[in-house]
Amino acid sequence: MSSGNKPSGMKTVNWAGLSSEEHKQLLSRPAMADSASLGNTVADIIKAIRLQGDSALLDYTKRFDKLEGDCFTKTEADIKQATARLGSNIKDAIKTAYEQVVKFHQAQVQDVIRVETMPGVVCEMHTQAIESVGLYIPGGSAPLPSTVIMTGAPAQIAGCTRLVLCTPPPIADEILYAASLCGVHEIYTVGGAQAIAALAYGTETIAAVDKIFGPGNAFVTEAKRQVSNDFAGAAIDMPAGPSEVLVIADKNADPAFIAADLLSQAEHGHDSQSILVTPCAKIAELTAIELEKQLAVLERKEIAEKAIAHSVSFVCSDIIEAVEISNRYAPEHLIVQTENPRDLQPKLKNAGSIFLGAWTPESVGDYASGTNHVLPTYGYTRTYSSLGLADFVKRYTVQELTQDGLRSLAPTVTCLAAAEGLTAHKRAVTIRMDKLNKQ
Repeated sequence: MSSGNKPSGMKTVNWAGLSSEEHKQLLSRPAMADSASLGNTVADIIKAIRLQGDSALLDYTKRFDKLEGDCFTKTEADIKQATARLGSNIKDAIKTAYEQVVKFHQAQVQDVIRVETMPGVVCEMHTQAIESVGLYIPGGSAPLPSTVIMTGAPAQIAGCTRLVLCTPPPIADEILYAASLCGVHEIYTVGGAQAIAALAYGTETIAAVDKIFGPGNAFVTEAKRQVSNDFAGAAIDMPAGPSEVLVIADKNADPAFIAADLLSQAEHGHDSQSILVTPCAKIAELTAIELEKQLAVLERKEIAEKAIAHSVSFVCSDIIEAVEISNRYAPEHLIVQTENPRDLQPKLKNAGSIFLGAWTPESVGDYASGTNHVLPTYGYTRTYSSLGLADFVKRYTVQELTQDGLRSLAPTVTCLAAAEGLTAHKRAVTIRMDKLNKQ
């Protein structure tokens, strides 16, 4: 393996010089926390919430998130006061982002599909909003009104009748304002696995929801997994882990742009991952230099440095091989900085969200282009989709037959029912046919 440690800490390797096992190793995600220990801890928290309700929820919130007082419910008065405290610039930015997301997700509304599969046999596909949804908004060092918009706006458009937002205290004014735009009026300052348990099973204050949305740390992710595996729990949007980005770049790409995009994910957390794939060794070298320069001015420098330390820059043979590497990695975010990025798009099979061209930074998708930033990670883009309106609705079918329609379909149905030995299925048709034949 040929490698070199650049000043930024990002490893650069030659793809052709690696074995299959080295390919697999370098494309693996940073290890998550000890899953057995984490699973047991989360299971204990969930059990406590189910048994003790608000009492346990309040205890955990005070212990882990330093809640002041004994109330974790936010009122309409709290929302109005938060809105009044915010400056016009941030309110305008949040509103613009909200309007962009609404515009894109409104276009995803499905009309009723109606097909007459044969004369007298009508089949329909309808959608119905999920009645109650929980929106989990991570806490930490920065408020995330963007995640409120990404989960709240589609729920609002879908017509969900109850939107419940949970986020660790202290809750930022920006989150409360974004929630009000999305029609969220039930807000609780609780976070972590305990919030997921409360949403899934309910407490004296928080009634259970049908489905839980939103990203979170390892405890939140594990709690979502556990409640979704319990028939008495709640459904979830998708499995998710630490944030990640992969950049495909050719010789004409701008190293400063590449470095900025890699760092935009690295600053999320120390376990985030940023990957560059390029057939140009010079681009890899210049990007490493840019990473060092740009890291120096970041407010979250220490976090980004840790993420970059386990990130990789691959030098491959050509752009086609770069696409193959990307499809194998299956990134959450995929940025294509090549001469003709649109030409590559049909070949890109596994990605949560794709950003084409030099003037499309990943940041626009995170905030205000209109697409959703809640995306599958950890390679789940092979089978899961980015969050969209469809996640907030359920589909059901309707069929209606006339007498002639039943006559036409009866021979097929009775034959198949007989072949499967399901006599009652067959008789449900033949009894009707007997009546029709006597008319």
